[in-house]
Amino acid sequence: MKDNIIPHDYQISKEDRQKAKNHNSFLLWFTGLSGSGKSTIANVVEQELFKQGINTYTLDGDNIRKGINNDLTFTPKDRTENIRRIAEVANLMVDAGIVTLAAFVSPYKKDRDNIKSIVKDVNFVEIYINTSVEECERRDVKGLYKKARAGEIKNMTGISAPYEAPENPDIEIKTEDVSVEQAVKQILDYIRPKLQLENE
Repeated sequence: MKDNIIPHDYQISKEDRQKAKNHNSFLLWFTGLSGSGKSTIANVVEQELFKQGINTYTLDGDNIRKGINNDLTFTPKDRTENIRRIAEVANLMVDAGIVTLAAFVSPYKKDRDNIKSIVKDVNFVEIYINTSVEECERRDVKGLYKKARAGEIKNMTGISAPYEAPENPDIEIKTEDVSVEQAVKQILDYIRPKLQLENE
């Protein structure tokens, strides 16, 4: 069946879409433990970009798992497939000329490397929201750590499943040392040059 799949070349390119929107498109990938602040920071970054007239869209872990990935569990195999599907969706959005923000635990280095290969290095900004498991557990926004400690949740990253921290992220945010506002400024300062079209 795969032999019968022939990609169709359309006349409007990614570059055409970027020119129409007057900015480059790429993927901002927020990784970190549950409760680290990924979604909170991504949300404020998107608001600031939106105010500047940048076309954006945020893909969030819980929202994706309720829809496109509602058939997946939290086993290592399904986590890998979860991230692969998200990367493919993000790749389409980047091609559409949209600055895409993705907030996912994404605990495995090999899965994050696979995202880079799907969207291409130049379109990938890895943002490590570095928050200790102790602090995440103290916050426990969703009550997941309490359930994991009680044995109600299996494969909980940071408790009963590993988190492989990025070794060389593009941006590292230590949320126990900086405010949300400071984190957002750090991210915006980094991506500002990437937003500019070459002829600007």
